Amino acid sequence: MKKILFLVFLILAVAEVKANEIEVIKFSDLKEIIEDKNNDLLVVNFWATWCAPCVKELHQFDELQEKYKGQNVRVVLVSFDFADQLNKRVIPFVEKRKVKSEVVLLDETDYNSFLDKIDPSWSGAIPATLMIDRRNGLRKEFYEKEFKEGQLDQIFSKFIN
Repeated sequence: MKKILFLVFLILAVAEVKANEIEVIKFSDLKEIIEDKNNDLLVVNFWATWCAPCVKELHQFDELQEKYKGQNVRVVLVSFDFADQLNKRVIPFVEKRKVKSEVVLLDETDYNSFLDKIDPSWSGAIPATLMIDRRNGLRKEFYEKEFKEGQLDQIFSKFIN
């Protein structure tokens, strides 16, 4: 019985550590993630806990990460929640929904200063997703929309082929 309790405690502790690993970053840090040449395929989703369409599609990014595990695909979920909401809102949200993908919180107040650096067509609406393929040169695709069920996987499959 003690071993079972210890195992349950250990699992909960690992889950807690993962959730608490959510880093608060600036745009310069996000730019480094986007420009990191160690990732052949990068998917960056911009979302927030208060955005219903964002929350609705979020599980698809975890599924994508799992499907392409071991294939040099990195999925990063960039939260637009306020930095002071990290412990009160973002971490509990990530824990409750058991989000497996990498989550960072972007601590910027002037979105207009970087939106066009992500994609010139971006109005600033979320959800929005950037896909980058570095395998044969640099190829980017940007989607300022909610992915309906199965749509993200379908688009990503075409994107990487």
